[in-house]
Amino acid sequence: MDATGTGISAGAQLGCYYIFVQPLRILGLDPGFDRCGYSVLERPERPRGNELGRLLDCGTLQTSRADSFPQRLSALARGLETLLALWQPQQVAVEELFFAKNAKTAMGVAQARGVLIERCASAGLSVVEYAPTSVKSQLTGSGRADKEQVAFMVRRLVGAQLEERKRLDDELDAIAVALCHSMRISIPAALLRQGSGAAL
Repeated sequence: MDATGTGISAGAQLGCYYIFVQPLRILGLDPGFDRCGYSVLERPERPRGNELGRLLDCGTLQTSRADSFPQRLSALARGLETLLALWQPQQVAVEELFFAKNAKTAMGVAQARGVLIERCASAGLSVVEYAPTSVKSQLTGSGRADKEQVAFMVRRLVGAQLEERKRLDDELDAIAVALCHSMRISIPAALLRQGSGAAL
């Protein structure tokens, strides 16, 4: 591991490009207090063509509805800490909160996001947040893509690494945000500013 702990060696930034000198492990999170989707994607040292990374793991952190809300947040934090210790990611990509008609649900998800981000930050990890429309646009070319279109692209991009069994939306969304981050980290900062909200 390099001195920065980010997967980028000291002095490896050239202009507005990052040059990765070792595989970069990305943790993707789709926050929720009932179920939190997660994925672990390892970006190769020198990606070839459209290679975005190897899917090491994906799943959900689930909390019990029998527990109080504070207990559920605590269980979520412990589950995340277990993942961090197991996979030791260098960067974390988190999906931003999407507008919800149910204000109570939205507030609960927002608090769960806060717990997840705080745990990652306390572990010294770089955390990047992506709006759902940005993830959709990056993967499909349209910020208005539906879940089926996103799921299709996720399966296409990770290929045989994703087993054929039915996957929860939370898992697929977590993979999608990790793939989005893998796509964007090598894009020059100037182009990201110009193409904000558009597929690049």
